[in-house]
Order: sequence, then structure tokens, then C-alpha cells
Amino acid sequence: MESSLPDGSLVIRNVRLPFSEKEQAMQKWTVECNGGRVSKISPSSEDDTRSTIILETELSEGPTSSLIDGKGGLMLPSLCHSHIHLDKCFILDRCGDLIKGDFAEAMHVTKIAKSEFPKRLEDLYARGARIIRESVVHGVTAMRAHVEIDTSVRFACLEVAQKLQNDYRAQCDVQIAIFAQEPLFDSVDDQMPGENFNLLKEASLYNGVSVVGSAPYVEPSIEQAKKNINLIFDIADAQRVNLVDFHLDYNLDPNSEPLIYEVIAQANRRNTSKRRCPRITIGHATRLQLFSAEQWRGLADAISDLPITFVGLPQSDMYMQGRAFTGEPLGAPRGTLRVPYVAQHYGIEIAMSVNNVDNAFTPQGSLDPLSLCAFGVGIFQAATPEDIRTLARSVTLTSKRAIGQNEVPLDLAPCVGDAADFVILHERETLQSAVLNPCFERTTIKAGRAVAYRRSVRWFST
Repeated sequence: MESSLPDGSLVIRNVRLPFSEKEQAMQKWTVECNGGRVSKISPSSEDDTRSTIILETELSEGPTSSLIDGKGGLMLPSLCHSHIHLDKCFILDRCGDLIKGDFAEAMHVTKIAKSEFPKRLEDLYARGARIIRESVVHGVTAMRAHVEIDTSVRFACLEVAQKLQNDYRAQCDVQIAIFAQEPLFDSVDDQMPGENFNLLKEASLYNGVSVVGSAPYVEPSIEQAKKNINLIFDIADAQRVNLVDFHLDYNLDPNSEPLIYEVIAQANRRNTSKRRCPRITIGHATRLQLFSAEQWRGLADAISDLPITFVGLPQSDMYMQGRAFTGEPLGAPRGTLRVPYVAQHYGIEIAMSVNNVDNAFTPQGSLDPLSLCAFGVGIFQAATPEDIRTLARSVTLTSKRAIGQNEVPLDLAPCVGDAADFVILHERETLQSAVLNPCFERTTIKAGRAVAYRRSVRWFST
């Protein structure tokens, strides 16, 4: 059936919206979208006799109707991967058995696997496409996709990402972040960066690149780590790239110097009347878990109005960090940023993201950002109404803000004028139930157009 409305125009009936006020949250609403934005929000009428096309009747060819019946399900802002590696997921089967499971081993076996990427471009594309397609079905409509640039893969991952970005532009905004996972300096004695830096500079000239990033903690020395940060800012300045991303302070060592202060110092130096510093995203930052209350307050003051957002990566952080404590009575600590606690006590909103799945850095987990919320309830011991909203925001609005999206809505419940990017959770009626136990059946809407849905088939014996 062809839509009778122009593309980006849609009527979504009988959905619940995540209002803070309980009476509003339990009511069913109709959300009208035009030109890819919300144009009207009104209570759904029980005696509304307008024809509604149910998505289940469109299973063979996908939904093309301009009307969707949410059947009382909860509608949230669409989900966002604020930090995911487009090239490194789904490679655990080529990494061999994990013996130690630590970061050094993950770097080693992944480097071996990466050396085959340029020789297996179809596989590189297929794995990237799988990430995008599975993510969209979960409800993701935007992602920051890190692709590695170094002497082993050169531009292979980037060029495949460009094709994926174009091929899936209607379903997902794939933001390409060129990323140096390997050191920019070849040895501890080097004063100048090596070939990895030259390749990263060259990659910044490619079409479709909007983010440049690195992992300063892999450098041979702390001094080179600080130079790494400076070099990334230099590339951003030279190419007028407005987004930078540092995978930073990935340790639980109280004797290590937190590099977040170096990022802040360099950002302040570059924040002038002629040019604002780029928007900065900080991934991992597990070292901050060791901060005292006074240090957290000092960090919040130091950040002030700088455009800095942290992204916690709980699946990876909890798997990788704290291995030195294995023999202790309680084992490894909770080595990932405490999203609700930090927001409530220090006013710092933290996004959460998947990072990796099915590789040596993160062997476990799915691509569903909502699964991080349920995981977070346990590891953060956070299930109050305020906690629930903070967790939901972390994989939706805060994540979109972290990747520099424009016009991010202020609240989980939509307003007129918001982008019509949503996920309908058909088996959940409240935000609490969606966060505590995410459901399977979902419909994903991007720019006022249904782009994916999934339904389950159930059978029970009699």
C-alpha cells in the first residue's frame, strides 16, 4: 500500500509517552509528523474511526503506511550508539582462544586479525552492514562509527565505512570517526610522530569524515600521550573538523595521571574569540571512578562550559578493568563510570554506549543500547524514577548530544518541532519497565518514516 502522505509524514496512534507526570505517562497519545518533524501531539481518542494500518499486515514487504498503531506501547526517542567500532565487531572467531583476557592480549590478537581486513573487504563491509542493520532493528538511528587508521589497515576501514554511510543513509546517520587505536609514536625515544599520524592526517581529507580521535593511553610514555592529544587537536584545527573523540584514562591505577586535565587545558588554549574548540567526547574514563567527591566537583568546575561529554562503555569496562583485584574477596571493582550517581551529585551527564561486541575487547553482549540500561540498574544499584530517566537518556538524548547532533530534544517525551526519530517498544507501557526489562518487539522511525521493525513468534504447548 502506498502512503497517501509525503515522505517524512506519519501519524503514530495509541502510544504512551515517557512524561514525568504519571497521569500523562499512562495516557495514550497520537503523534503527528510532517517533513520529518513532530507537528502535533494529542490524546488518542477511543472512538477514533480513522483507518489504521497495523504493521503486522505488512510483514512481506515492510511498512509503507502513513499510519502506525502503537497498541499502547511506549515510544522513546530513537537510540544512539555514541561510541561503536564499525570495523572490529564480530571477529572473536578469528582471534583464537583468550588465555589472559586482558587488554594487552586483546590488542595483540586484534592486531593480527586486523592485518587481514584489507584482504577481505567484502567481509569488512558485511560485518559493518550487520552492525548497522541489527542496530536499526533495535531502535538506533544514529551512531558514531570508529574506523581504524594505521599502517596495517591504512584506509581500508575508512573506505568501506564511506560506502556503508551512503548505503544506509536512509535508515541511520552513520557518523565516521577516523581513529588511531595504535600509538602515533613508534617508540618511547621518538620526538616526532610516525607513519600512523601521517595516515591519520591524510584520512582527515576524505569525504564523509566528521570526527578525528585517538587512544592516548596506548602511547609509550605519558609525555607522548599528551602530545597525542595535541596532535589530534592540530588535525581538527587544520581540517576544520568540529568533533574530536578521545578514548582516555582507561585504567584503575591511582598512581596514573588523569589525562582529562590535559584535554581540558588544551581545549581552553584553543578556545578563542576567532574559533571555538571542537566538541569533545571522552570514552571509557574509568580512572575517574577513583575520584573523591572533591575531585569530581573540581572536574565539573574545570569543564565549566567547555563542550565535553563523557561516554561510559560498561560492557567493555566491566569485562576489562580491575583484573588486578581478581584475588581480592570482592573481586574486580565496578570499573565503569557511575552514570546516575555522577549526574545527580555533580551535574555531569554521561552517555552510555556498546563499544564492541564479539571481539577480544568485549566478547559478550548485544548491539542493543537499552540492554546497557538494564545492566546499569544492577551495577549502579540505580532504580529510582530519577535513575531510570537518567539511564534512558544516556542511550538516547545524552548519546546524541555526545556525538554533536544538532537540535537534540530536551526531554524524553517529544515536543512539537522535535525530529521524528523514535523507537516504539510494543510490549512495554512504562519507562520503568522498558529500562528494567527491554522488550523484543520494536518499531524504528527515522525522520518520520518507519525504517525497521521486529516481531516475535511464540508457541506454548497444551
